Amino acid sequence: MRRLLPFAAAAAAFAFAIPVKADPPSVALALQNNQFVPSEVHIPAGVKVKLVVRNDNPTASEFESSQLHREKVVPPGREVTVFVGPLDPGSYEFFDDFHPQTRGHLIVK
Repeated sequence: MRRLLPFAAAAAAFAFAIPVKADPPSVALALQNNQFVPSEVHIPAGVKVKLVVRNDNPTASEFESSQLHREKVVPPGREVTVFVGPLDPGSYEFFDDFHPQTRGHLIVK
């Protein structure tokens, strides 16, 4: 009976364990010379994704997307995290509102 006690304790621990969700996939995106690098980012459909946006410009920039309903200022030399999704397949535009010519796309497949 004593030999079964550790197994019973382990079984009870598993029975009451809280499931841990995996971290969402992460994609790096940079702002360099007032351009998004890369300008086209491919992500999977139906999955929440973490975008890590770093600003290598000497002035503030912004990650913004009307389609994704996201807007975040990125100070120079810093990075911000933007979560998107889960998304349906398609192309979603993002831009730098401080530099309107700076544009990119999330390609969701």
